[in-house]
Amino acid sequence: MSGTPAAATDLLRGVMPVLEVPFTARGDLDLDSFDRLVRHVLDTGVTAVMFPGFASEFHKLSDAERDLLTGRLLDLTTARPDVAAVVSVPDHATRLAVERATAAVEAGADAVNLLPPHFLGPPAAEVHRHATAVLTAVAPTPVILQYAPAQTGSSFTADALRRLAADHPNLVAVKIETALPGRFAEDLAAGAPALRSFIGYAGLQLADGLRRGIDGVQPGCSFTEIYQQIWRLWHDGDRTAALQLHAQLVPHLAYWMQEVELIIMVEKVISARRGLIDDPHCRHPARSLDAREIDGVDRFLAEFDVVLRPQHDRSGS
Repeated sequence: MSGTPAAATDLLRGVMPVLEVPFTARGDLDLDSFDRLVRHVLDTGVTAVMFPGFASEFHKLSDAERDLLTGRLLDLTTARPDVAAVVSVPDHATRLAVERATAAVEAGADAVNLLPPHFLGPPAAEVHRHATAVLTAVAPTPVILQYAPAQTGSSFTADALRRLAADHPNLVAVKIETALPGRFAEDLAAGAPALRSFIGYAGLQLADGLRRGIDGVQPGCSFTEIYQQIWRLWHDGDRTAALQLHAQLVPHLAYWMQEVELIIMVEKVISARRGLIDDPHCRHPARSLDAREIDGVDRFLAEFDVVLRPQHDRSGS
């Protein structure tokens, strides 16, 4: 979509996948696969998607490649009033982050995801200054702050985030990728202003998050249908079935999430096996899968075949 900030904020809920970047076997961008992947994810009924994130291998993309892919994403979402495009800004320098965020909004991004600077451990005051600069530059466009201390080393308290939101009302949510995310989400929602929370980390702690009233989950995009099914079951009142489906997923996630590069590679193999992209190539340095891990992907696809099968093929299941 490309509408009002309030309308965009309303769409930031439920399952909001982080898009991966397809490459050819030689490591070049595969633009046709990217377009096909985006269309597939949108067709699952999600109301928001994010790009680029860790799952997008953003740290392995040139600025020109990021701009090109962001433009193609926005071309596919601006005509969809039911979908918000969230453009992530992981740039470490405040000046560059402001420029990138402003350019994204001018190009049609409905929201900005802000990954705080972390390289070489900047002081907390500088991280706050960075966030403030981006929030101010893109206001009133909604901003999601990505809290991933294990990956970035940046640390925030719920009170500090609420104070930031009090000064900048366009800080509408926090993506939590830390231990005990459900408890942190409750802390964020309890004060004034209340902040919405999304769980990342492939939704490994989604069950606890659902019990504690999170607003959404931001996993990768290769098996979006499973997350959508869990979310629908829970909010349709069949919480037992939702928790059972999540429990079925957890053993796979628990292994894959031991390394970020591992889950990225696994998701790409799954996407390629499903025909969503042509090749599972990850740019080097990357984590290759051994024979047992490939077998694990095959077991996963067989185990969740009915959920992942296209809707028009399920009647024969």
